[in-house]
Amino acid sequence: MDELERIKREKMEKFMKKAIYPDKPVLLSDRDFKENVKKYDVVVVDMYAEWCMPCKVIAPIIEELAKKYHGKVAFFKMDIDKNPLTAMEFGVMSIPTLLIFKDGKMVDRLVGALPINLIEERIKKFI
Repeated sequence: MDELERIKREKMEKFMKKAIYPDKPVLLSDRDFKENVKKYDVVVVDMYAEWCMPCKVIAPIIEELAKKYHGKVAFFKMDIDKNPLTAMEFGVMSIPTLLIFKDGKMVDRLVGALPINLIEERIKKFI
């Protein structure tokens, strides 16, 4: 294979990988949590509840980051009231809690309605 063909193939692979990343947060359940966390290199899971006001404050931030890091980070949301098993497994005691995964393993956790710059700073460490 010549150099041009190799470059074309690499570009196509990169494009295809980016295309499968969601560009907005996707809802997860206890059933599909592990499969989705392992599917992407870097994953951020927003553990929230419908009644939680700080969760509502952080929701637009998560939406913005999902667009900004499309193709690099997959963002998910998980309602802890509907999915208590995963919340218990990861010791989620307060919400919102952001769980950050790298290669399927939890590598960081942020608790509370933090400003976008602090969230982004923590996520960038794993990209």
